Amino acid sequence: MKDYNFNQLGALIKHWGKQLGFELVGITKMDDKTVISCAMNYLPNCNKSVHISRYALGRDYHKVIHKRLKKLAGEIKNNIGDFNYRCFVDNIKILEKHLAIQAGLGWQGKNSLIINHEFGSWIFLGEIVTDLELPIDVPYKKNHCGNCTRCINACPTGAISDNGEVEVSRCISYLTIEHRGSIPENLRPLMGQHIYGCDDCQVICPWNRFAKITAEPDFQVRHNLNSADLITLFTWSEQEFSEKTQGSAIRRIGYECWLRNIAVALGNTPKNPKIIAALRTKLNYPSALVREHVQWALQLLM
Repeated sequence: MKDYNFNQLGALIKHWGKQLGFELVGITKMDDKTVISCAMNYLPNCNKSVHISRYALGRDYHKVIHKRLKKLAGEIKNNIGDFNYRCFVDNIKILEKHLAIQAGLGWQGKNSLIINHEFGSWIFLGEIVTDLELPIDVPYKKNHCGNCTRCINACPTGAISDNGEVEVSRCISYLTIEHRGSIPENLRPLMGQHIYGCDDCQVICPWNRFAKITAEPDFQVRHNLNSADLITLFTWSEQEFSEKTQGSAIRRIGYECWLRNIAVALGNTPKNPKIIAALRTKLNYPSALVREHVQWALQLLM
């Protein structure tokens, strides 16, 4: 590794990061290693999305962000030679929200998300952990949520507490994405028509009025997922699901949970013969999990 100017390299890393599409780049410390914390705006240009969270309407952010972090590391390597580093995106080993705050990227809102005064909460986080010595940024110390409780009041399942903590087991994002079994019956009516994640606590946030549409093509809507109706999505075959979610974060829940989630959403719609007919097509579906949620939905609509 070549000798380098401490302050100059820190400034160059931020410059390269922004050239690669990261709106925010900050530097902090974690134990004995330096962390380059990056954030990218993902807000797509779309009409109101009810069924699927905005972050999942485009390409899988894990791949997009990780690729950009590797490119940023490559720029550093081109200038100083080989150095030790690892890239992280949404990894449980990294306290990414804490590091983003320490790196000056924003504050943690009552909905648990990092909020930036310019981009709101529509941002993905990623980190490069390295043994490089770099100038450390001033942490973001002020919380600008104040007495606002809009996200708390807007949460359909009451998952956000008054002190800003999120009860994960009640969160719609957890129930539709991470949870693989039967969705608790008492929560199903509260989930509305969300089938993959939930943006309610972000849509209502006053800071998101200032958010800008992302310039990143990979985060724009694919396969008209923001406008497709529930019946159409429910009638996708497993092959169609696989094809239309290729490269998307949605694919990781699998076809079974996809049908489970949509069955609940259909059960929460006004009574309609077409919806009832669509649900009946899955009454004998091989998966007991799917059949259970289809039967529940039909009981509500019949």
